[in-house]
Amino acid sequence: MAELDDEMPQIVHLTDGRSSLLITTTGGMPCVAHWGAALGDADRGLVGALERPVPRGGLDVDPPLGLVAETGVGWFGNPGLEGHRPGGRDFAPQFGLQSIEADHRHAEFGLVDAAAALSLRIAVILHPSGVATLAASIANDGDTPYALDALRLSLPVPAQARELLTVGGRWTNEFVQTRTPWIGNCLTIENRRGKTSHERLGAVFAGTTAFTEHRGEVWGCHLGWSGNFEFICDSVTDGRRSLQIGELLASGEVSLQPGELYEMPMIYAAYSADGLNAVSNCFHAFLRSRPQHPKNSRPVLLNIWEAVYFDHDYENLRELADIAASCGVERFVVDDGWFQGRRNDRAGLGDWWVDTAVWTSGLTPLIDHVRGLGMEFGIWVEPEMVNPDSDLYRVHPDWTLVDDRYPVVLGRNQLVLDLGRDEVCDYLFGHLDALLRDHNIAYVKWDMNRDLVAATSAGRAGVHRQTLGVYALFDRLRSAHPGVEFETCASGGGRVDFGIFERTDRAWTSDSIDALDRQEIQEGFSLLFPPELMGSHIGSPVAHTTGRTHGLGFRAIAALFGSLGIEWNLLQASDSDRADLAEIIALHKRLRPLLHHGTVVRVDHPDPTVMVHGVVGADRSAAVFACTRMKSGSTLHTAPLRLPCLDPAQTYDIVNLPVGRERWGSARRQPAWLTAGLQMTGRQLAAIGFSAPVLFPETSMLIQVTAER
Repeated sequence: MAELDDEMPQIVHLTDGRSSLLITTTGGMPCVAHWGAALGDADRGLVGALERPVPRGGLDVDPPLGLVAETGVGWFGNPGLEGHRPGGRDFAPQFGLQSIEADHRHAEFGLVDAAAALSLRIAVILHPSGVATLAASIANDGDTPYALDALRLSLPVPAQARELLTVGGRWTNEFVQTRTPWIGNCLTIENRRGKTSHERLGAVFAGTTAFTEHRGEVWGCHLGWSGNFEFICDSVTDGRRSLQIGELLASGEVSLQPGELYEMPMIYAAYSADGLNAVSNCFHAFLRSRPQHPKNSRPVLLNIWEAVYFDHDYENLRELADIAASCGVERFVVDDGWFQGRRNDRAGLGDWWVDTAVWTSGLTPLIDHVRGLGMEFGIWVEPEMVNPDSDLYRVHPDWTLVDDRYPVVLGRNQLVLDLGRDEVCDYLFGHLDALLRDHNIAYVKWDMNRDLVAATSAGRAGVHRQTLGVYALFDRLRSAHPGVEFETCASGGGRVDFGIFERTDRAWTSDSIDALDRQEIQEGFSLLFPPELMGSHIGSPVAHTTGRTHGLGFRAIAALFGSLGIEWNLLQASDSDRADLAEIIALHKRLRPLLHHGTVVRVDHPDPTVMVHGVVGADRSAAVFACTRMKSGSTLHTAPLRLPCLDPAQTYDIVNLPVGRERWGSARRQPAWLTAGLQMTGRQLAAIGFSAPVLFPETSMLIQVTAER
């Protein structure tokens, strides 16, 4: 890294022609002067253009908002660094810029506060996807401990960002979108549950007033971290707005000893002048560009959980596998209930060996049968948990993540193992390594079913150590078994973020397979993550979490757009349902290259009771869209379906794809194109669209768009 000298440029301009990050470097903490629309050629003159006045009634300087905001220079918003040495010293450091390395895509800054004996490294990279990554670390260069309470990076957004979109919900209703006006207020998003959580996704989208999927400026940020986090969306009285993001540390959780380093989780940021959908496309492109991103077609799987729960029987599961294979299923997954003492959810967690009382000949006969049918075999585990009723807990109650001076708090009859301890990770690795080594297993569904309560490791708050321990265990297993795919599950979508996706190939999006709930859940998921990472299953006719009944067509169309699975006891399905399911799986396989590699398009439809979304191929020669009537609206008609993102000059054939005998609304006459087809140009499809049929509430239709040959 080059040393700082008098010829150091006053600005660093990162740009890809679509967006710009302009960072000023004047000898102290670097500041983001602009994040947004591309600026073209940028020179030092821009620094003067952005200089702010200093009004009366305050400080004699305009305090800078640095990448790490500093209270010592007069910043009255939230500080970027919080901490101190013994006696409360060094609580407000001021860093000087020591070194810089930069080009049009990358910048790395080295900073030092010699008085406080602290050093910082900040790296910013603008990737070809349009996503910028920001990383920072702090080192203790002194001879006494430094208690670190927070390290946050700040991204300013301009004054026209007047609205915030956040994402969260609850178990079985994750990824719900909420909009909040951002006018002179501070919105803080905190997660204290020890995992990414159902309640709050670690992401925020700021935008111009009433921004839509395809209109308005949008600035999006995500923290790739599977533990506690905080987002501070601040609008201070001097007119500046900023997003401050970092790990949420408990008191005393991180104490840097002399020479130690803390690295904060990675921040991912994207901007678009063309609405929310374009920002999502940036995040999708970034994930797809990773070397470890799944490249092969996502296998259609059947998971046995809602089919049998804990009632494991070899003959029953063998017959279920036969039917699954005949329908076109490619992966058969045995869920909870296969391991020692696991006849219900009150016992067994921690004892990761096959229960020979149920599986008298082990799992091998079923695995061999499944593979003989041409399917892969998968299995469920929950390594981070332990039941008090288990052999492991009876021997090692001290391995749990609790403060043993107080009564323990159970969740789902279980406690959390302390993965900050090497011996715990070694135990889990040993059993899981043996499971994968001794059986032909291609896929692991890794679950995590409870929040962390007063998580204590080595006598202090332990969420940070626990998260790093989980990552290390994943990394160790993936290194030992590179051919095995892993799914992240935490009672559904409770641990979904870019950090866990560095180690997993699929997410179980929600424990709700209710196709109506799934419409909004999956829409929220798509804000950050592409469809091939989204586990989306066709459940039984009656949804187990809500009791609602839906036809197979509605259930199937909801599931088609992700990594398709089946969660249904096909032994109880009718012959006609099985035949229809086989056709649906064949349709998914035909559409799969488009669904899992194309561009996600969420359509701005004027009727809030109608949801329209789809996927458009990279060359815009093909697309598939779903139109869903969520509930009764104010009119029996559906506004015309206008489909964006196609080639304006290309003529397309538009056809309805029947799925599972889906029933629509009653009408004296439906549009003729449903049977005769339709031809329109991409420009016409975006400008005027075409009429949709009358749809009952909770019904969907699937539309295929193909370029005319």
